[in-house]
Amino acid sequence: MSTPRIVAVTGAHGILGSAVAKAAARQGAKVVLIDHAPRAPEGLVEACGRDALELSGVDLTDPAAARTAIDAAAARFGGLDALINVAGGFAWQTLADGDPAVWDRLYAMNVKTAANTARAAIPHLKASTAGRIVNIGANGAVKAGAGMGAYAASKAGVHRLTESLAEELKGQVTVNAVLPSIIDTPTNRADMPKADFASWVTPDELAAVILFLISAAASAVTGALIPVTGRV
Repeated sequence: MSTPRIVAVTGAHGILGSAVAKAAARQGAKVVLIDHAPRAPEGLVEACGRDALELSGVDLTDPAAARTAIDAAAARFGGLDALINVAGGFAWQTLADGDPAVWDRLYAMNVKTAANTARAAIPHLKASTAGRIVNIGANGAVKAGAGMGAYAASKAGVHRLTESLAEELKGQVTVNAVLPSIIDTPTNRADMPKADFASWVTPDELAAVILFLISAAASAVTGALIPVTGRV
């Protein structure tokens, strides 16, 4: 397998997604930035190179919208080598006092987006000599804490999707997931101001693991759920 050269990143406008996209671009990849937001943050597209393709306003919970975006990416570059599913969401709430609708929302944001984009990407990835899928799971879905029920359940779904899809595509496309703990983002710092930020995983550290998983060096790794927990 060769190193992926055409890489689609969902949730590309966020902190982690943009770190992954820029890291892929630095390694010479042509990057597709897919996000539900109406436009990319200032400077992101330029940072990903003049060939970067921005696909904004895409609702990946809709299978047809996901397919349209992935097919547009493949048409633009003549194929697709890697799909990195960063799109997702988080909410903390106890079961007793929480909103039942949050369960549906997190399932849609975390599981359906990954499933829809993977389904759309599979034909293109099978045609590649370096087909890769990397999903974003969560270490908090391995053993969930209080208030993490809805989030952990949805991310556990991502874990099982990863394992199942790795079996479906064995020998054709590798499928893996990274399981971060707390990612060092401005939002997390604001929510936990007394925490030890130095112990958290940085977006760039997590991006480095993701980029390894789409590299030629990881061609024998599939179905793996890889903890990336920093120093927590």
